[in-house]
Amino acid sequence: MDSGQILAMAMLATICGAMLVGYQVAFTLAGVGVVFALIGQSMGVFDMLFFNALPSRFFGVMTNELLVAVPLFVFMGVMLEKSKIAEDLLTTMGQCFGQLRGGLGISVTFVGMLLAATTGIVGATVVTMGLLSLPTMLRAKYDPKLACGTICAAGTLGQIIPPSVVLVLLGDVLAGMYSEAQLSIGNFLFEPFSVIDLFAGAVLPGLLLVALYFCWQVTVAFIRPEASPAYYDSSMDRSHFTAQIIKVLIPPLFLILAVLGSILGGLATPTEAASFGAVGAMLLAAIRRMLNWKILGEVVRSTTRISCMVFGILIGASLFSLTFRGLGGDEVVENFLLSLPGGTITALIFVMILIFLLGFILEFIEIVFIVVPIIAPALLKTDINPVWLGIMIGLNLQTSFMTPPFGWALFYIRGVAPKRIKTGDIYRGVVPFVVLQLIALCILAYFPQLATWLPKQLFG
Repeated sequence: MDSGQILAMAMLATICGAMLVGYQVAFTLAGVGVVFALIGQSMGVFDMLFFNALPSRFFGVMTNELLVAVPLFVFMGVMLEKSKIAEDLLTTMGQCFGQLRGGLGISVTFVGMLLAATTGIVGATVVTMGLLSLPTMLRAKYDPKLACGTICAAGTLGQIIPPSVVLVLLGDVLAGMYSEAQLSIGNFLFEPFSVIDLFAGAVLPGLLLVALYFCWQVTVAFIRPEASPAYYDSSMDRSHFTAQIIKVLIPPLFLILAVLGSILGGLATPTEAASFGAVGAMLLAAIRRMLNWKILGEVVRSTTRISCMVFGILIGASLFSLTFRGLGGDEVVENFLLSLPGGTITALIFVMILIFLLGFILEFIEIVFIVVPIIAPALLKTDINPVWLGIMIGLNLQTSFMTPPFGWALFYIRGVAPKRIKTGDIYRGVVPFVVLQLIALCILAYFPQLATWLPKQLFG
């Protein structure tokens, strides 16, 4: 490696160290990029003319119509949280399955799947389900480890089940890289890749993961019945129970059909569907008489805060990646991956292991905007299907929410769990579900058709 490429590797080490210390990600990315650009210029290995591309990059980020879907999906998720849909779902579905051993765990997973398909906001889902279902599961004498693990796993389904903010960001990053990679190898007849393909490809792997969660709940109930006993609330009125189920299920199912169905059916772009979902969430809140100026203000502030974080990191990552590529770091990564024994398969395994390990210390947004742009171009120059690669990365990223010690779902559940539940119990409770996610990842790796079949059926 020349001195510029050595500087590029030092950039990666510096950014990881700075984030471990706790510096703000967006400012750290931009700051490290500028500092190493100046060092590279002083050493004669970096041309500051690279920074002439920054204005167009920033303008491209802020005018990207696809990224407009991010604040809209966030708004929809936060509004649905305030409209008490999750509370009604948990109460009703808990009674549906509560008479069975493991029934509460199954109902929490089922509600997590529905909320994932309507909100895609992991933090709101985990906190809401933790506040509502954890006390009930503990009263039913559930094993605290199983209860916490179930809630964390169900809450993170919003990472992989569309519409997901993660898939929107990941799809936007991969789409540009795929086009650039194909053009660089002289392929001018490649099929375009979009977030819509990623949404369609995520449906079956997401359902596979839910099925594995269900199987684990049933297995625990069979092997250790004392860990997940049946729970039945006799005080609940059963006379109109069927009508209550229909009333509770119709709103989220309508939003799923309206948002996801319109995208996969080709009736709307993700941004258009997200705007419809945001308006639909407001209408549902109004029907439930949960919409007023105070709640609307809280939703807008929360949406603004989350969106600013995402776009701030994205802009900082643009500066970081520009410096990294200007120093020749992309060539080092590409040469390393393609020189591994075993070729593409070994490179893919290495990348998956790397993303999994980085999930212990980095947030998913940091991995999407920092790590993926570095490692993906080399893989996309091979014959790997971009939809399959995107879903593999997305499913792997989901584990970053549950891997100790810095998984965000663990922090969320810790914040709402009673003091008698130890942090160690939460960590041990999520381990089986992390293993299930890795099993799902291996199944998807062995059967790529799980990710590629539905997009081919829908879009040819």
